[in-house]
Amino acid sequence: MKAAVSLYSFHKYAADRTLGVKDCIQKAYELGAMGLDFVEVGLSYGDYLTYAADIRRHCRDVGIAPICFCTGADFLRCEDQRAEIEKVKRNVEIAAAYGCTVLRHDISRGFPAGDERTYDDAIEIVAPAVREITRYAMERGIVTATENHGFFFQDSKRVETLIRAVNEKNFGALVDIGNFLCADEDPVSAVARLAPYAVHAHAKDFYIRSARQTPSGEGWFKSRAGDHLLGAILGKGDVAVDACIDALRAGGYEGYLSLEFEGAEDPMTGVTLGMEYLKRFTEK
Repeated sequence: MKAAVSLYSFHKYAADRTLGVKDCIQKAYELGAMGLDFVEVGLSYGDYLTYAADIRRHCRDVGIAPICFCTGADFLRCEDQRAEIEKVKRNVEIAAAYGCTVLRHDISRGFPAGDERTYDDAIEIVAPAVREITRYAMERGIVTATENHGFFFQDSKRVETLIRAVNEKNFGALVDIGNFLCADEDPVSAVARLAPYAVHAHAKDFYIRSARQTPSGEGWFKSRAGDHLLGAILGKGDVAVDACIDALRAGGYEGYLSLEFEGAEDPMTGVTLGMEYLKRFTEK
């Protein structure tokens, strides 16, 4: 595997008033990252294409590969699904401008409260939209993926069901080893289920406290069943990171593994220590 990092991990440092995106890219390279994940920024479509092309040139000059562009979408709660599909298609073009090979787009937060439709109902609604997008992306040399996050499309079985329903070789999973905890699922067994579908992966860690406990400090949030989670520096939390990476390899995945840091510590500390830990596994 190859070590990478999401620019999301740098949080405040990616703002122009601090380091800025380009200096964060340089820092990622210095820390040993071979690839980068990008998240959306607030630009008009035309300006975004220009911006992404400029960042692509900067990555080339630094010597680091653009890998994945992560974007939002909601094919269940949107007012106009056709407009939502076209929005994601525009993001495919932005991913291409970055030089990324993967586009990860959201699926949905689920039906609104009180809506009694089931997950199977949701699959019937979203699968055609996802299928159309991945066929569009394939023509541009980009693989599309869903990530196990957002609570509704988060369990490994649900993600697998969606991928099989879409039934396109160009659509797979962005496997985030930590996010399964949000759906109260064991990360190792969940990674093992989704590894054969993985087209990209995130390395993330959390501290876990039982629903019966009341943890101190800020930043804690609740899993679907009420356990408490807090982002951690990779290797310092409660996720069995080594076993998850072994499960990815056993499932045949040998691509990039991007650090995604969400902890309360200073992001530069979190990314630096997280990359040191991640490289123990990617440099084997």
